[in-house]
Amino acid sequence: MSSFVSLDHVSFSLKEPHDFAWIRDLGKVFTVFAEQDSGNISFGVEKDGIKQFVKYAGARPVHFAEEPQEAITRLKDAIPIYEDLQHSHLVNLVDHFQLENGYALVFDWFEGEGLHPHWEFPPPLKYEHPESPFFRFRQLPIELRLDALRKIFEFHVHVEEMGYVAVDFYDGSMLYDFKNHQMKICDIDLYQQKPYINTMGRLWGSSRFMSPEEFTKGAKIDEKTNVFLMGATAFALVGGELDRSINKWEAPQALYEVAMKAVEKEWHDRYASVKEFVQAWKEALASEKNEGKT
Repeated sequence: MSSFVSLDHVSFSLKEPHDFAWIRDLGKVFTVFAEQDSGNISFGVEKDGIKQFVKYAGARPVHFAEEPQEAITRLKDAIPIYEDLQHSHLVNLVDHFQLENGYALVFDWFEGEGLHPHWEFPPPLKYEHPESPFFRFRQLPIELRLDALRKIFEFHVHVEEMGYVAVDFYDGSMLYDFKNHQMKICDIDLYQQKPYINTMGRLWGSSRFMSPEEFTKGAKIDEKTNVFLMGATAFALVGGELDRSINKWEAPQALYEVAMKAVEKEWHDRYASVKEFVQAWKEALASEKNEGKT
């Protein structure tokens, strides 16, 4: 049996009642994201004309199967990750605090849309519905999509330089502002410091973005894993996702060849690092431009 919650005319359901009186101190709630299976509930709040994004753990969301304390622990563990990996292409953490029954992280608001709101536009709607953010993004000129990719790549070079590996990054971690054509990354809660070993078997994430070692218990998750991730991201935004044939590729062919090397199944066949991958990508793009192909 579910419990119905209404905050400032925004409503959502939980598995059981929960006290959200604390959020009124942060402002008026204008939107809520309560469908995730992570155990977190997120809110958009506004106070004195300033919007913020609040991520909260402690309640029992409808699609969450674990105990709230597990979600609280994961959310607390994410704080140093956001602090260590601060970047212009990452959502900005501005505050965090303990509450009686949970924990909250507060971020600057970004006027972007998640490219994979799966509760609203599950496949195949994601690919074909005219209001789907992913569909709309795929209709953008290739130059804008390549610029969005550039920002994702730049952030993950930074992740690499800071001694981290990306875990659970997929199109749901991408926020795109269609008005100003800006891309930001969110939801890096499960990124890990190196060295990191897969102790689970199948790690968290979308199989559309995951390397073979992310399905292999005992495998090392490192910079070459993230090279695969960057290649898979390129196929998601300018190619055919898991259909990695050239006929589905919408960017210059030289970039296709770089992306294909990145997603080699064999770890040793990929680029040695995200930095090396990005350099190869830039060189391929420059060569295409010099030949007048873009």
